[in-house]
Amino acid sequence: MTPTRILSLALAAAACLALFLLPQYLMANASSRSSVQTAQASTSEPNRAGIETIVREYLLENPEILREMADRLKTKDEARAETERSKVFKSAASEVYNSDDQVVLGDPKGDVTIVEFFDYNCGYCKHALADTEELLKSDKKVRLVLKEFPVLSQESVDAARVAVVVAKQAPDKYLDFHRKLLNADGADGATAIGIARDLGLDAERLSADLADPGIETTLQNVQKLARSLGINGTPTYVIGDRVIPGAVGADTLKELVANVRQCGKVEC
Repeated sequence: MTPTRILSLALAAAACLALFLLPQYLMANASSRSSVQTAQASTSEPNRAGIETIVREYLLENPEILREMADRLKTKDEARAETERSKVFKSAASEVYNSDDQVVLGDPKGDVTIVEFFDYNCGYCKHALADTEELLKSDKKVRLVLKEFPVLSQESVDAARVAVVVAKQAPDKYLDFHRKLLNADGADGATAIGIARDLGLDAERLSADLADPGIETTLQNVQKLARSLGINGTPTYVIGDRVIPGAVGADTLKELVANVRQCGKVEC
């Protein structure tokens, strides 16, 4: 949420607060009982300019209230988002962790699962590749689920479509394909097909399978799942029932995995 948006919401809330507290405010500053009665009577039809003046003066004298209101609003928004995510995890856990269209690396029966949403043209995803590979190398019990989530460009979508086909045709070659495409200067459909061909996949079969409408369905399902979890950027991890945005690094991933093993949560 932008600072301007937060300020607008805070001012609106402050105006509502002023409407509620106006009688008390006027009463506290009245010089006589008659003036209090007059002020109370006038609040039956509040004067907009008067209220705005009171709000402005109050905020100028107490500007810290805007920060307090913004913090409270952020906390409530985060709590609401977390509640919605919890509902999604309960209703769509199998889609998050066990979709038929996902790629699984590491131990397929691992005791801790990490789900990564990524885009082949995401610079941070390129760095995150080293993090997940280090994790898989050091921890043989981790299960890594990869979700194609092309959000940066049409080129990303085209590359992801080829990746879905590679995962179906040659799952044993997917990891090499995944590494090479993430390390490419720019990922698009042509680059992805070239890498797949270099790995021994049949170009004609690739082209034929790319026409399968199921490829689009796979990508759309991931997009829908991401929206329901509040995911809008890459890389984003899902561990346990928490969404972890950003390339957090191998050490943090190891710590989160250790926590889930210890207490079933990312924070013990």
